[in-house]
Amino acid sequence: MSPTGGDLEGAATMKNLEVCLTPALLPLFDIEGSVVVVIDIFRATSSICYGIDNGATAIIPVAKVEECAAYREKGLDYLLAAERDGKVVDGFDFGNSPFSYTKQKVEGKTVVLTTTNGTHALHMSIKAKRIVIGSFLNITSLCNWLKQQPDNILLVCAGWKNNFNLEDTLFAGAIAEQLKGLDYKWDDAAIAANDMYQLAKADLNLYLKKSSHGERMKQLGILEDIDFCLNVDITTAIPVLEGERLVRLV
Repeated sequence: MSPTGGDLEGAATMKNLEVCLTPALLPLFDIEGSVVVVIDIFRATSSICYGIDNGATAIIPVAKVEECAAYREKGLDYLLAAERDGKVVDGFDFGNSPFSYTKQKVEGKTVVLTTTNGTHALHMSIKAKRIVIGSFLNITSLCNWLKQQPDNILLVCAGWKNNFNLEDTLFAGAIAEQLKGLDYKWDDAAIAANDMYQLAKADLNLYLKKSSHGERMKQLGILEDIDFCLNVDITTAIPVLEGERLVRLV
């Protein structure tokens, strides 16, 4: 038997479940034939899921601070969100704390967002067959949708400045856990991510206190963001990239 619970003789007909541990490794994957889940748990994809669930019309991810700032000149009522190294960039409405994406702030609004890692990973994944956004906040809704897809699944961990990180890999392992026993052929990174999840699942917060980004957030005094981002299934919306905009999947 394979780690997925499938018969090895049928592996040739299985869909792939792969984990890209950092965007730097994306050239090694068949991204064009895959549904990509972009993962940046602390905090971009958690905030995107929360914002879309709270009624944001769209979130436009851009790679550079200058691109975000340029939307001021478009004459429309955009909210501009920019984060670098965990901090809000001066002159912008907010950064990527989930507490900035409440219903009161974002309902009916379009947010333009740039972050250190999450929007970078999304733009690196742009040639994928489809791109959706994952977080612990929407994990069950996301996995139920993934189970219905006929395509290979690639979980893209944003990491930290193209390096591996614990929190995104752990979440990839949590997705793998929900897809276990189905007809997927796992790569080694998916197996390792799921093994990590087995170690951490009893207390995600305690495990992730070891993470380097958790330590950065502690130094910035925003540990409440970590607690919030580890809430499970408090949203149902699945953000999907349509053109340049992340919108609610319907």
